[in-house]
Amino acid sequence: MVSRIAVIDRSKCTKERCGWQCIKVCPVNRMGQECIIQDSERWPVISEPLCTGCGICPKKCPMRCIKIINLVEERGKPIHQYGVNSFRLYGLPLPKPGAVVGVVGPNGIGKTTALQLLSGHMPNLGDYAHPPKKWEEVEAALKGQQELRNYFESVAGKKAKIAHKPQSVDLIPEVFKGSVGELLTKEDARKMMKEAVKLFQLEGLLGRDVGKLSGGELQRVAICAAYLRDADVYYFDEPSSYLDIKQRMRIAKSLRALADEQKKAVMVVEHDLAILDYLSEYVHIIFGEKGAFGVVSRLKGVRNGINEYLEGFLSDENMRIRGYSIRFEAAAPAEARKAQPFFSYPALKKGYAGFSLGCAPGDVRSGEIIGIVGENAIGKTTFVKMLAGVEKPDEGEVPHKLKVSYKPQYIRSDFEGTAAELLAASKINREIFEGDVRRRLEIDELMEKEVKKLSGGELQRLAIALAVSEDADLYLLDEPSAFLDIEQRLNFADLLKRVIERSGKAAFVVDHDIVLVDAVSSRLMVFEGEGGVSGHGEAPEGKREGMNRFLGEMDVTLRRDKDSRRPRVNKPGSQMDREQKEAGEYYYSV
Repeated sequence: MVSRIAVIDRSKCTKERCGWQCIKVCPVNRMGQECIIQDSERWPVISEPLCTGCGICPKKCPMRCIKIINLVEERGKPIHQYGVNSFRLYGLPLPKPGAVVGVVGPNGIGKTTALQLLSGHMPNLGDYAHPPKKWEEVEAALKGQQELRNYFESVAGKKAKIAHKPQSVDLIPEVFKGSVGELLTKEDARKMMKEAVKLFQLEGLLGRDVGKLSGGELQRVAICAAYLRDADVYYFDEPSSYLDIKQRMRIAKSLRALADEQKKAVMVVEHDLAILDYLSEYVHIIFGEKGAFGVVSRLKGVRNGINEYLEGFLSDENMRIRGYSIRFEAAAPAEARKAQPFFSYPALKKGYAGFSLGCAPGDVRSGEIIGIVGENAIGKTTFVKMLAGVEKPDEGEVPHKLKVSYKPQYIRSDFEGTAAELLAASKINREIFEGDVRRRLEIDELMEKEVKKLSGGELQRLAIALAVSEDADLYLLDEPSAFLDIEQRLNFADLLKRVIERSGKAAFVVDHDIVLVDAVSSRLMVFEGEGGVSGHGEAPEGKREGMNRFLGEMDVTLRRDKDSRRPRVNKPGSQMDREQKEAGEYYYSV
């Protein structure tokens, strides 16, 4: 096992911009050895055994595409490595019959890779040049890892039937042409399509073409398709993406029942902390260096596991995985500020064919952030667009004196050039950007990447950075948590609060992650109605009142974890759930 890992991001690596500075400055090369050379395709390749970990090549690389990571301790042999100087994964999480096992960790750490390997893709055991060709070779190499060996034996022998809901549901129309009903009928091995269609609220979509579905509709169809398969193990990769809070809770209850009542093994990768906690009995944490390597922790109870992840210290492994802890405010929710309103807006109405929206008049105070919650398709985005001036109300007039910064729900990536070039061409406040935004949103790693080639999470961070760095009176952010991991979501919440408090301006945030909404909001605006038919937005109100209204509609109660102080969803029918409902307090008391 080498003592360090070298990773080169070839999406940023280019001789035209740097002339292979890494080869020129490497001290090992200068001593006559070949630590960094060009391969047959003339890409630079770093020899990990020869590398001394001096750190010169990452510092001198103008493209910032090299990472040299000195390993704290021996990890053993990777279970999988994509290629030379590329990402590798150490260990795998394992499912448990009759239980939901959650997988938590940052983006780019190997969670999706792990689920793909567990779903039957043969791991190369770190030998990317000569990967095993038969499952027997994999099993023989795992002699000291009996549980993992037994699992792969069952996969190879077709004894374990597997269902896998992939992360990228937007690719489904590329592999299946036809209606939703045809897709679900094809997958209905358990002969329970009628029940599942009702469970996942797909009755109105059966005749629709799969290629014409929205992201949320595709997500529910993909979950239903996996649910209908006759399997022993079910893998769900980010099932809450595109879904509203009520839909997330409905999905979570269904997946728990799959394990509890049908005794299936269920594994879920999820970034919504409340849903992950509610769903899972156990968790594996995957930690390491994003884009370089991932290490799978031991199996942990869900409460302790999530708290250890937030603390950044794994007790069983006696290992710190992050240089800081993620903290939650333990104080009571802030009451509405006493200051004069920053601006007010009148009652607003907007109508489309088959849909109508009405919003009560409200006011916004200096230095506050108003969270907006509610189901999908009841007007939240339309309200924000009216404030932004993108949509004109049919009745009522939004004040035009305010300078608005708006991050839309769906982000376009058609800019020709790198992220650095886009930032240079944008009218942003450099002091704000350099002060907090650049570091908290990890923008440096995106600078030399082409905007068109950014992943969903990378594009989201760049869009948030542009919006928050503008000189504005009102900041409007629609679903900023989409594609972000847990740490990035909470970093965003802390960043926005700092910017708003320091500037004395105001913001609205639309989101479905209840932990994020709780962390970022001063007050709350609750939307109610019938999806796709009508919606009504209440005036902004105190967070406790708003949360009680919203959670009461969903019949869900929240409590604070006694150690981490994070919000947790109470299990339905539990003692605390019953006590809070009897008291009419759906939102936690301090």
